[in-house]
Amino acid sequence: MPHFFINSKEVSNNKIVISDKENYNHLAKSLRIKKGEKLLLIDEKQIQYETVVECVTNKEITVYVENSYKSSRSLDFRLYLGQSPLRSNAQSIIIEKATELGADGVYPLFTDNCALNKSVIEKKIDKWQRIMYEASKQCERACIPQCFQPSSLEDIIKLKCSGVKVIAFCERLSSKTLHEYCMENPIQKNDKILVIIGPEGGFSDREFEMFKDNNIPMLTLGNLILKAETAVIVALGNLIYEFENYGKN
Repeated sequence: MPHFFINSKEVSNNKIVISDKENYNHLAKSLRIKKGEKLLLIDEKQIQYETVVECVTNKEITVYVENSYKSSRSLDFRLYLGQSPLRSNAQSIIIEKATELGADGVYPLFTDNCALNKSVIEKKIDKWQRIMYEASKQCERACIPQCFQPSSLEDIIKLKCSGVKVIAFCERLSSKTLHEYCMENPIQKNDKILVIIGPEGGFSDREFEMFKDNNIPMLTLGNLILKAETAVIVALGNLIYEFENYGKN
């Protein structure tokens, strides 16, 4: 069943009128939606609407709301990714998978060994935000995550002051696993966790010292050296696993 984001202002008396150009074109022209077909809609308040198409005109689509409820398509803790962007399609995959795994936001990190110049990263923010939007629709997320402006490690470390738990994955310099860290520091409901994943060339000595000086836990994902895009999926997935099995109760 197709899933689309709407504004709560469009809902009235168990009916929703879809008239914004993007949603209308996708539904009416691309999907060729017809009367009687079902749609899943969700608004900015994370209310999910199960609807049936009543009318399709050349300007708008009217649907009837059969059921509505608070969406459960979100994590019970806040998950963020700080990651040094890659070249080509690999970065698009990372953005898509981080969205599917429930990340609330991605911080593109301009690290010492970053594959892209800062100016290039800045030009790609809109593209990555669009990928987040489309991925959120595909996996029926309750809200759309944010792709932030390029950040430095110094910027990320400052987030600790606002209560964010920051952890870094440094395969070659760490023996402590994510599970061991979570046993000592269980993830609680509503916690804010930010995962740092470095560039393909790894962090510099200066950055490793920065982690040590600021008490940023440096963890490993195992004995194998993973590609950056694989490390992102494994790290985020394992964090969700740790919460569901050890921190949720």
